[in-house]
Amino acid sequence: MSRALGSTMEETAKRHLEKKGLQTVAQNFHCKLGEIDLIMRDADTLVFIEVRYRKKHSFGSPAATVTASKQRKLARAAQLFLQRHRHWRDHTCRFDVVGLSGEKDNCAIEWIQRAFTTQAEW
Repeated sequence: MSRALGSTMEETAKRHLEKKGLQTVAQNFHCKLGEIDLIMRDADTLVFIEVRYRKKHSFGSPAATVTASKQRKLARAAQLFLQRHRHWRDHTCRFDVVGLSGEKDNCAIEWIQRAFTTQAEW
């Protein structure tokens, strides 16, 4: 997938979640441990969000592509985010996945809240 298409899908996911009441904290947080596509606030909860896109479901849903390895990378990146932004450390955190599928201009959106948990205490 091209970087431009990835950015378009992340924007689509962000707009969808904002319509659901979430507020954007950060987008494309990069660190040596990985990247977090979206970081948003849902009331008092800080939400780390992985966005996945697949045009077709032939090989499974977009959300199914978030492997255990990817989950560990996201958790480590989230820990680093919290170390860098200490004012968020006392908030409850969760990991969500937004899967998008179909044509980019008319895609289906699947939002999985609490898609996975980590061994760290959030």
